[in-house]
Amino acid sequence: MATAVNVNGENRYDRAGEVKRFDESKIGVKGLVDSGLTTIPSIFIHPPETLSDLKPKPKPKPKLKSQSVVIPTIDLSGPRSTVVEQVAAASRTFGFFQIINHGIPVQILDRMIGSIRAFHEQPTDVKAKFYTRDIATGVNFISNVDLFLSKAASWRDTLQIKLGPTLPELENIPEVCRDEVVQWSLHSEALGEQLMGLLSEGLGLDTDRLKNTTCLDARMMVGHYYPRCPQPDLTVGIASHTDPGVLTLLLQDHIGGLQIKHQGEWVDIKPVHGALVINIADILQILSNDEYVSVEHRVLANPYEEPRVSIAVFFNPSAREALYGPFSELTSPEKPPRYRQFVYHDYMRRFFTKELDGKTLTNYYRI
Repeated sequence: MATAVNVNGENRYDRAGEVKRFDESKIGVKGLVDSGLTTIPSIFIHPPETLSDLKPKPKPKPKLKSQSVVIPTIDLSGPRSTVVEQVAAASRTFGFFQIINHGIPVQILDRMIGSIRAFHEQPTDVKAKFYTRDIATGVNFISNVDLFLSKAASWRDTLQIKLGPTLPELENIPEVCRDEVVQWSLHSEALGEQLMGLLSEGLGLDTDRLKNTTCLDARMMVGHYYPRCPQPDLTVGIASHTDPGVLTLLLQDHIGGLQIKHQGEWVDIKPVHGALVINIADILQILSNDEYVSVEHRVLANPYEEPRVSIAVFFNPSAREALYGPFSELTSPEKPPRYRQFVYHDYMRRFFTKELDGKTLTNYYRI
């Protein structure tokens, strides 16, 4: 129930108070669903300009042989030269691609999804012990990382765990997913190194160019949980945004809801069992001097009875005081740098003092 404050004789919605009360309850969106509500609280209702964009726009009659857009699926077991070419093409055109035959057994993927779902479906009082906006221990449970900055909250809860450069103390990782997280950290780091090598070669650089820029070292895992939303046409699972780091590796279950913006239209990333979704993030677009693209993406609110679960690993530089900008090998008098250099620490501070939205940090640093 929304509360109102009386200002000059008028009742006005007390958003700041509602947000504070929701956060202090430590129950998350799952707790709201468990309470039996049939309408979403006002803090989750997005503005008309966001809601009007949720439904597909009417399309002109398709031409002969026309088909819906599908992001590339790349078989990592193919010849390396072919894989490099496919990864580079997808990174230049879509900024997203799916990978198969990536070396991580499907049983490990399924167990990881199951363990994150198990964490979120524990009793509220068990999860509340992890609910904090401070990640000093390397582990926290929250609802909406930008809750106090956004115009409207989104319908999801999140378990965050720092994976690198080193894992948190094991006792700080929830027991219900501890073994799976440790295993996932090892697999995702190895796969991340492989992908960074392919992406470096796709730019015509040495295989270890991105790795040597510490782009593999700082890794953050988020385990998102999207329970059924009683009014999915009034909110979103995650608002449209781009990722601020270098590269994102995503494991999603079968429910769906992830969309990317391609040529001005929203395109579904349909789940493929056993596949992983990879996307270019803002820093890699900058390092590549716009060769690779970091594109807007979002998750729709979940209309189904079954919850949606996804696990993302964000790869970020660990050299926080270092200067970053376009690789010198990718600039020339004919193609000058398109971005000014910046200190990574300042860049991330700027990201975490704004809401998740479609405005990328690349625009701020563009020359």
